[in-house]
Amino acid sequence: MDTLLLEVVKISQSYSKKTVVNNLSFGLNKGAIGCLLGPSGCGKTTVLRCIAGFEPIVGGEILLNGVKVSSSKFSLQPEQRHIGMVFQDYALFPHLTVISNITFGLHYMSRTERSERAAEMLEIVGLKDVANNYPHELSGGQQQRVALARALAPKPDLLLLDEPFSNLDVNLRERLSLEVREILKDQGTTAILVTHDQNEAFAIADEIGVMQNGEIIQWDSAYNLYHRPTSRFVANFVGQGVFLSGKILDSSHVEIELGVLEVDISNQHPPDKLFGEGCNWDPAIYA
Repeated sequence: MDTLLLEVVKISQSYSKKTVVNNLSFGLNKGAIGCLLGPSGCGKTTVLRCIAGFEPIVGGEILLNGVKVSSSKFSLQPEQRHIGMVFQDYALFPHLTVISNITFGLHYMSRTERSERAAEMLEIVGLKDVANNYPHELSGGQQQRVALARALAPKPDLLLLDEPFSNLDVNLRERLSLEVREILKDQGTTAILVTHDQNEAFAIADEIGVMQNGEIIQWDSAYNLYHRPTSRFVANFVGQGVFLSGKILDSSHVEIELGVLEVDISNQHPPDKLFGEGCNWDPAIYA
């Protein structure tokens, strides 16, 4: 039976009276990997920072394992939330070796326990051979693995990843995104990724929320986002389609200038939800 680990309930956040996150809600089950996907400035990183406790919220609430950690009147300190985070620039300590970076947050363990946990994490991320190297001696991909190992070492309830592959080249980004998913699944880690890259989102996440102007437009699987977008924005941002004006004739037919197309309009997405009032629609037709 699925158990909710994270509940984000109608949260809002503003900067200088400008609303950045607007009445946003979603939930994430234990062991699931979620993603907030959207263009720059849509509010996705702000949501991540609110979950981490780095930013207060002006409305709504955030719960972890059923316990409220944020509301407009209360905010649990970040270090008390048992959340790990991988930052966009990795934020490794340049004066510490790989193994010292990984054990940095394990001060509550004995020396033996720290050593054993570090060895385990080095094995998981494939960095045993560079354990005593410094960050500047590593490649971008290796630095990313160290940051991931450091975040996972304390066994957090929830892992947050803020654009973790943005500093890498395309080929390395694609390979590492698959490796990271495998590591997270093997560890049973619940995680949320923030990215503007559709390929990263599709490669890593079980569920994806497409964001626009501080709101989640659609929270769904990668398949449904691509094949069953609930708005023109989602179809345009996620897909690679061509938009054609059309008219819905019934639940399985759309008329365009080239004739009548047979389509599958899910009962979950009726025309008034998909396309606004009336029957006119600009459907995304995919090859």
